[in-house]
Amino acid sequence: MNRPDVPDRRTRRPPRPLDAALLDELALGYVARFATSTGKLSAYLNRKLRERGWDEDAPSPPDVAAIITRMAEAGYVSDEGYARMRGASLRRRGLGARRIAQDLGQAGIAPDLREEAMGSAQQARAAALALARKRRLGPFGPRDDDGRIDPAVREKQVAVFLRAGHPLAMARALVNAAGEREAEDWVYDADD
Repeated sequence: MNRPDVPDRRTRRPPRPLDAALLDELALGYVARFATSTGKLSAYLNRKLRERGWDEDAPSPPDVAAIITRMAEAGYVSDEGYARMRGASLRRRGLGARRIAQDLGQAGIAPDLREEAMGSAQQARAAALALARKRRLGPFGPRDDDGRIDPAVREKQVAVFLRAGHPLAMARALVNAAGEREAEDWVYDADD
């Protein structure tokens, strides 16, 4: 019941403005909890500064770059390690190179590290095969009595691969594979 004469107990106090020590604590707590990149840590700290503000009584303005440099030198944040870990994780989920590059770009990873995290051609094919198994596509999906896939279903399956970031040629090759054995052989025939 909203009565004007009764104070609302649910109103929250605004959070305390940040100073250098609190900003350091936030950064340390974030890197302790999450595997992260320098770009994501920077975005997090800048967001906290926008939300809570900076304490006017603090001696100097915030230096987010210095905090990130200190965390990187201490080994708490590594763009290279994050890119390798995240790239491998996304490949295991069945995502292709385009989606991996997009994800790493959003995390603030440099283009050369993104390229390195893509993996080999065989790893890209293995990711496509993992997606096919998981989503029951191509040789792992339903077929008619003659062992063929309906053309409309085939195009939808190709679209799934494209949305996952795989190239069109790779998607078609896997969807058109005659059986599971042929699909697995296709993965290991990749030229690295």
